[in-house]
Amino acid sequence: MRLAIFDLDNTLLAGDSDHAWGEYICKRGLVDAADYQARNEAFYQDYKAGRLDVIAFQSFCQELLGRSEPDQLQQWHREFMRDGLEPMILPKGEALIRQHQDAGDLVMIITATNRFITGPIAERLGVKILLATECEQLDGRYTGHPTDVPCYQQGKVVRLERWLAETGHSLADSCFYSDSFNDLPLLERVSHPVAVDPDSSLEHIARTRGWPVISLRS
Repeated sequence: MRLAIFDLDNTLLAGDSDHAWGEYICKRGLVDAADYQARNEAFYQDYKAGRLDVIAFQSFCQELLGRSEPDQLQQWHREFMRDGLEPMILPKGEALIRQHQDAGDLVMIITATNRFITGPIAERLGVKILLATECEQLDGRYTGHPTDVPCYQQGKVVRLERWLAETGHSLADSCFYSDSFNDLPLLERVSHPVAVDPDSSLEHIARTRGWPVISLRS
C-alpha cells in the first residue's frame, strides 16, 4: 500500500494552526495578549527562517495546557475549530486527500504542531494516521511540556521511520506534500516529493530538482 504523506500547516490549511491557536487564546483573554502575541510572532518568524528552538516553542505554547482543566481545554478547542480553523481548511486539499484514499493509498498527516491542536483537525479531514509533536500527560492532565522527539525538521524523519518499523510499512513509491523548506529532510526521503504553495526557499529547491510544484489555494 502506497503511503501518501501530508504536511498540515500552509499545505492542507491556508495558514498555520499553531499560530491561529495563539491568536484565538489571546482573543479569549486566556493569556496576556501583548506578551503572548509578541513571543508567538517571534517564534513564528524563527520557524520561517529555519532556526526555531522547537523545545522552547513547545514549552511556551503548551503552558496553557498545563494549567487548564481537560474539559475546559476541549471546549476551547471546539470553539477554535469552529471560529478559527474551519475557514482555513482548503477544499482542494480535502479533494486531494480523498483522491489518494480512493486510489487505495494510506494517508498520513505529519506535523510539527502539537497533537492537542492537530488531533481534531486530522479527524475533521478524515485522516486516521497522525504524527505530531506530543504533549506530556500525567494522570489525565497535560503537564505543559512536550515529550518524545518533536516532529520538526529531521525529527519528522525520526518519527516516521519509527512508525514504519512498528507497522511494517515502507516508503516505496511514497509521496510527501509540503510547503516548507523545514521539511526538506523528509522530502528527500520519499519517492515523490511535492512542493505545495511553497515558501521561496523550497520553491527554488523544487524547481532546481524538478519536483512538482502545485497550489491548493483557491
